[in-house]
Amino acid sequence: MFVRTVYATGDPAELDTAIRALNSEGRDLLEERPGYRGADVYVDRELGKLLTVSWWDSEEARHNSDEVMRERRPALLEPFAGTVAVENYEVAVFHSIEHPTAGGGLRLSRVEFEPVDADLFADTFHSSVVPRYETLPGLARAVLFLDREHGRGLVGTFFTDRRHLAASRAGQAAARHEGAAKAHVTVVCLEEFEVVHTDARAE
Repeated sequence: MFVRTVYATGDPAELDTAIRALNSEGRDLLEERPGYRGADVYVDRELGKLLTVSWWDSEEARHNSDEVMRERRPALLEPFAGTVAVENYEVAVFHSIEHPTAGGGLRLSRVEFEPVDADLFADTFHSSVVPRYETLPGLARAVLFLDREHGRGLVGTFFTDRRHLAASRAGQAAARHEGAAKAHVTVVCLEEFEVVHTDARAE
């Protein structure tokens, strides 16, 4: 599968307006597009950050949806968004224990690597990092998104609630340190979000 991420920052007081638009008009727009496989919405209410992920069954389907979504996105995010960044990734690993639910937590690591190490990263994450994550209480899902061409990736770990998200920080830090060294990747950003909505259909 393939994903498109939209990362927006803005006034925290206007965040709920954008969430309502994305979960109504935005979802209707996506549902009309061929190859659509679901969408997620995550927020940091305190700082005013919004992350959305749309899932597609092929790179072509994602590309074909670009024009209409690019045209409609500004209106959906008004008046919240002050900055908007759009990125595209391949879903390299999708390991689900249970479906994440609203109110749960997402920890997101942004990583960089040499493009030639993309397969090493995917293999290491699947064989070595995911088993370590599975020992963390409350883990619901672990995903790895790759941009092979530019040597960028996202690692997402989902927890059933914010309490388990907080309790996992030390354990995941150790696994992240070990995995990054083994896979030759550099972690450039670490963030946490509240899960607002997720209905990705990987099967």
